[in-house]
Amino acid sequence: MKKYGLIGRSLGHSFSKSFFEDYFRSNAIDATYSNVEIPSIDAFEELKKEAFSGLNVTIPYKEEVIPFLDELSDEASAIGAVNVIDFRNSKLIGHNTDAFGFHQSIKPFLTNKHERAIVFGTGGASKAVEYALKSIGVDVIFVSRSPERNIEFTYDEVNKYMLDACKLLVNCTPVGTYPNVNDCIDIPYEYLSNEHLVVDLIYNPPETEFLRRATENSAHTLNGESMLKEQALKAWKIWNQ
Repeated sequence: MKKYGLIGRSLGHSFSKSFFEDYFRSNAIDATYSNVEIPSIDAFEELKKEAFSGLNVTIPYKEEVIPFLDELSDEASAIGAVNVIDFRNSKLIGHNTDAFGFHQSIKPFLTNKHERAIVFGTGGASKAVEYALKSIGVDVIFVSRSPERNIEFTYDEVNKYMLDACKLLVNCTPVGTYPNVNDCIDIPYEYLSNEHLVVDLIYNPPETEFLRRATENSAHTLNGESMLKEQALKAWKIWNQ
């Protein structure tokens, strides 16, 4: 029986475990999938000795796990974040399927209005989103609590001009995740319109406060569930290639 799992923190409500358990059951696959909470990335040194065939990686370890791996795929190296680890020929190989999953999820909703995007957050997930958007020619700027680059802005700087110019908004932060469902990114939602596509990578709850406020102002919205399904299926292909 092959063994798979997810490493991260606070995984009680994770998507991956239920998805893969259902997938294994539906396809008569003899495998297990478990949530593996670790207090810090240092614990991965012992964990990697266990008999896993593959692991998923989530917040906050998508970048921190990289030094513990033997190789990176070209995509993971370019993105600078890993969400899939393949245990192959005594090596740990890092991959990134978040970029693929994000692109697949938003592809049906993109229009010629979505030439520029605002990405909220600058962690591992935002790097995958940036990679996916730039690969299809979308310009990206970031909003962060601690801006460092000239394409990063503070939340206070998000204004009507910025929202008029950028018709695609993507939340890559955990703000609004269950159980903190009333938390919300603070931006001037009144400047959104029916030309905006607003995406939240969160899937629990299905409609975050961020998406609810966007909908109130006529924007089209999408949560993170379809992205998660796409990236998970891609991970399964990597583990079984």
